[in-house]
Amino acid sequence: MRSNMNKEEFLDAIRDALVNLDLDKARRITRAALESGVDPREIILKSIGEGMEIIGRKFESSEYFIPELIIAGEIGKEISEMLKPYLKGEGVRKAGKVVIGTVKGDLHDIGKNIVKMMLEAAGFEVIDLGVDVPKEKFVEAVRNEKPDILGMSALLTVTMVEMKNVIEALKEAGLRDKVKVIIGGAAVTEDYAKSIGANGYGADAIEGVKICKQWMSGK
Repeated sequence: MRSNMNKEEFLDAIRDALVNLDLDKARRITRAALESGVDPREIILKSIGEGMEIIGRKFESSEYFIPELIIAGEIGKEISEMLKPYLKGEGVRKAGKVVIGTVKGDLHDIGKNIVKMMLEAAGFEVIDLGVDVPKEKFVEAVRNEKPDILGMSALLTVTMVEMKNVIEALKEAGLRDKVKVIIGGAAVTEDYAKSIGANGYGADAIEGVKICKQWMSGK
């Protein structure tokens, strides 16, 4: 790795390694950048942020598919882990806090896990409740964690109604206006999201993360 790279060259190289799904290169350049004094916050905002946007466009144009999204999410997360020791005490603000889970009766988690990885790579703190999550657990997490966003996933048509049940339970607990709700999964549509009172619908992981980022930038 050239030690005479300037800051912009480092940032671009990390971004390109992420876009090209090259974990070893991303690690190597990130390490060199940190040793050269590049601000870790700029690596988060520019290298990871811009890289994920490019990957999102590649996914939308069918150049990349689900496996590439998974790899990109893992690389983004790994770079973020490398930056953590350099960020301590700097008061770095997270993009936002998200509680996420697959609803009761549904054991599918691949889509949820992709969304989680991509949210984390985008700078969000994510509380993952797992699969087969009852409405009470969602409500408890919103009450205790005080997230900005609640994300629910359902792959099965028969479990979709649980999303409505969770929203109703949040209303009963007086918490509905405290959190934005986004839903997604193979069984879900935008019309269904509107019908149950969700704030948003993510057709895929890229769209879901984009909506979450838009919500937080508007705060």
